[in-house]
Order: sequence, then structure tokens, then C-alpha cells
Amino acid sequence: MSSLLLGAPLFGAVLFIAVFVIDGATRPGYDPRRQPVSALALSSRGWVQTANFLQLGSALIIGASVLIRQALSGVSGSDVPWAGLIWAGGVAVLGLAVVASGLFRMDSMRGYPPGSPAGDPEVLSRRHRRHDQAGSVVFLGLPVVMIGVVVVPGLDTAVRVAAVVAGLATGWLAVRFGERWEQDAGDAGLWQRAHLVLGLPSLGAVVLAVA
Repeated sequence: MSSLLLGAPLFGAVLFIAVFVIDGATRPGYDPRRQPVSALALSSRGWVQTANFLQLGSALIIGASVLIRQALSGVSGSDVPWAGLIWAGGVAVLGLAVVASGLFRMDSMRGYPPGSPAGDPEVLSRRHRRHDQAGSVVFLGLPVVMIGVVVVPGLDTAVRVAAVVAGLATGWLAVRFGERWEQDAGDAGLWQRAHLVLGLPSLGAVVLAVA
């Protein structure tokens, strides 16, 4: 059962990507090149992406919980595997941030849903600000957690190197997305998707490697 649960982050990541790709390609008035994944949580079909956020966040939390339980099993005295526990805690924090992204939707803006203003609202709602805060944790935390796996003992060198490379690339993509989003660029959505497609499955694979 534990091995099955450890695969939850990877499965959840693949499912998350498949859902937002299919939903974004078939959503009337939605432009995946420009619009962020979070905008799919708007309109009458918004429940699909909201559920997608919740399943991914839950999957990450489940995987982290199994890692924490494994790290604590057989621990005696002061021999506590702090590095592994802290890293698994980082995965759990990412999961909680993804759940929060689903619970707090972004505001309608930049032409979506159809009929929305072409630009940003003059005043952002509190819900939107909470969504932005959760998103910042996800987009900046994902590369940090990926790179941070180097402190976890017992990993093959190849896994460490691959995780660091993926983490650095994911971090660069997060910065690039942030720049293009602030510029209201027509390709901002593509940069965000590149970050998610690289980072989320990579994190799921690293969870399996750590176990």
C-alpha cells in the first residue's frame, strides 16, 4: 500500500497536466498561449480545474505523509532523520499551496471569461490575492524543493544531479513566466505550462526515488 501511495504525486501530476491541457484546448474563449491554468477555474466549467487543483494537492500531501512515516519508523533516541523529514515537509507545503490555489480562485481578467475586461481589475479581490500568494509558494517552492533533495541521504548521484538540473530549469521557467505575465505577453500561458510540465512530474519521480 505504501508503494502505491508514494506514486500518488507522480500520478497526480500527470493527471493534472492532462486535465488542464484537454480542458484548455476545448474551453470556448480560452487561449492556452496567453491565459494561465488558474483561469480554467472560472466560468461554468470552472469546477473541473478546481477539482484538478484539489486532487494534485491531495496527491502531494499523501506522498509526503508516507515519506514522513517511513522516515520516523524505527527511529530511536536522538537519531532523527531531519533532512528527510524537512524535505518531505517541503513537499507537503507545496501540496497545501496547491489546495489553496483551488480554494481561492483568481479574478476574471485579461479577456477571460469572455466578456471580461482586457486588462487587470483596478482592485484585486482578497480571494485573488490569496490565490496569488498560494501560487507564489508553488512556483517558487517547486524548484527549491527539487534542488533541496541533495540533502536527503541515500540517493544515487544520478538522481541528485537530475533533480538539481530539473530544479534549476524549473526555477528559470518560473522567473520567465513571472516576467511575461507582468508584461501581459501573449505567450505567458506557454511559459507557465512549461514550468508545470517539467516540474510536477519531476517532483513525483523524485518522491519515488527518495522512498
